[in-house]
Amino acid sequence: MIVIVDYGRGNLFSIGQAMRQIGVEFHISGKPEDIAAADGILFPGVGAFGDAMEGLRSRGLVEALRDAAEIGKPLLGICVGCQLLLTQSEEFGIHDGLDLIPGTVSRLPPPQPDDPDAIRLPNVGWRPVNVREDTLAMGQLKPEDWMYFVHSYAPMVEGREHVAATIEINRHEVPVAICRDNILGVQFHPEKSGPAGLRLLSNFFESRLVLK
Repeated sequence: MIVIVDYGRGNLFSIGQAMRQIGVEFHISGKPEDIAAADGILFPGVGAFGDAMEGLRSRGLVEALRDAAEIGKPLLGICVGCQLLLTQSEEFGIHDGLDLIPGTVSRLPPPQPDDPDAIRLPNVGWRPVNVREDTLAMGQLKPEDWMYFVHSYAPMVEGREHVAATIEINRHEVPVAICRDNILGVQFHPEKSGPAGLRLLSNFFESRLVLK
């Protein structure tokens, strides 16, 4: 069973609808014991990093998520759920994260006045994603697949080996998918990204678990 983590900071309705569309059974829970018993974990998030970490701490979920990740359970973080996988964030001060992937959540590079292709912040809308060729974490995404973004910060991981995909923002290549072993984090919203997003969700869990 896949557990969708409920810590008061995620769009559970949209995530649930997406899981129903791909025919995957799931359970929504904010209990540490359910995280421990899960076969796989879907970890959404919206809002500010520090507030989201407080939501996890108040429900006793920090250690539950760390333990689940470290013993090899498939874990997919979405948006702020992706950011929380990192060591820390610079959003509204320095805040500690789950430290499952080394790195810092940092503000997106600002637009330059002489750049005709400048992207205003926050980055909102559909963008093409550059998937690293040697990673399997992103499933079967194609060059023509675009993903939907809403963010001002991004997961700047320390090691290039942890970057699964990037997008170009204001002349910088910015990580938008990060990975380590059984863990994948995506800054975009696959549940709002049409067939390509649904394909990513399905491939991530089906490649690791027998779900149907």
